[in-house]
Amino acid sequence: MTTTLDDWTTAVCAELGLDAAQVPVPALLDLTRSVAHQVLRPGAPIAAYLLGIAVGRGAEPAEAANRLRDLVANWPVQLGSEGPGDTRA
Repeated sequence: MTTTLDDWTTAVCAELGLDAAQVPVPALLDLTRSVAHQVLRPGAPIAAYLLGIAVGRGAEPAEAANRLRDLVANWPVQLGSEGPGDTRA
């Protein structure tokens, strides 16, 4: 049984001429969840986008994602607002 996420991923890949089988959905969701919860929510789609650019430029996907996960894990926890775009509450 497919989910709406599966359908959306397949449709986006078709629109962009990509192979949906090569999209590491669980890894992307894990990464963006970590960024959203440990850094800030708006950082999650930015991180995914930048990861895509890095992979498009030849970075190995799993290695690049691991580097970002390490960055998130070592991100300093800060209380209060970071300014515009920080939607932590």
